[in-house]
Amino acid sequence: MFVFLSKFLPLWFYPLGLVWLLLIAYLFLTRKHSGGRKSRWIIILVVVIIFVGGNRWVPAILARSLEWRYLPSENLPKDSMVVLLGGGTESQQYPRQMTETNGAGDRVLYAARLYQSGIAGQILLSGGNIEWSGSRTTTPAQDMADILLMIGVPQEALILQDQSRNTAEDAFYSAEILREMGVDEIILVTSASHMLRSVALFEKQGFKVIPAPADYSITQDNWQSLWHPTFAEVLVGLVPNASHLSDITIVMKEYIGIVIYRLQGWL
Repeated sequence: MFVFLSKFLPLWFYPLGLVWLLLIAYLFLTRKHSGGRKSRWIIILVVVIIFVGGNRWVPAILARSLEWRYLPSENLPKDSMVVLLGGGTESQQYPRQMTETNGAGDRVLYAARLYQSGIAGQILLSGGNIEWSGSRTTTPAQDMADILLMIGVPQEALILQDQSRNTAEDAFYSAEILREMGVDEIILVTSASHMLRSVALFEKQGFKVIPAPADYSITQDNWQSLWHPTFAEVLVGLVPNASHLSDITIVMKEYIGIVIYRLQGWL
């Protein structure tokens, strides 16, 4: 039940969920009347939420506040245990002809690069299914293994952990395997926006964690261009955009997750 509530309740705090809730409230308040002060404030809030969450600058500022907590290290130790967290794949289901990567799939490719460069001795793939979240026929751990095998990482280098349903369980179940293997230091690979919470969870399990983030949405170049826009870029950037709403939702998911996990005593 907690896993379900941790996924369901935050939806009402993200921009689209909150806007939907406010519009429902507006319809309720105006079902017998033709407006009024209360309903007018609801519409104002809707406009403000869509503007703040949908413009170019606010999501970028918040995304950078997460992603740049951990920047890539140039001196990763060789022959290390890499832990790769799931969330970057889509299972092979018709009409897909293979396991595919999604927007977070860079983490899988980065793990492959770490193996090919000799940094990863083994890769622990972490990710299971949530029963009510869809009709996946394979787990994220299995999907990541399929992609890594396809691009040349050998089977013997892969360890699958497919019980976890969230990041806290990623750390818990992976820790069980790692302790049995005598591992106390890991290189952790996940999306940059997800790294702050992930590092804290694995450190809570007693591991020395070397962050190896991938999937940055904010680069040095686009951060600089953000503050030196042309007039046309300002006009376009101020118009609410669905992709910016998606970006701010990802950031809010992480910050809300950190708060929830702290309240649970997991961090």
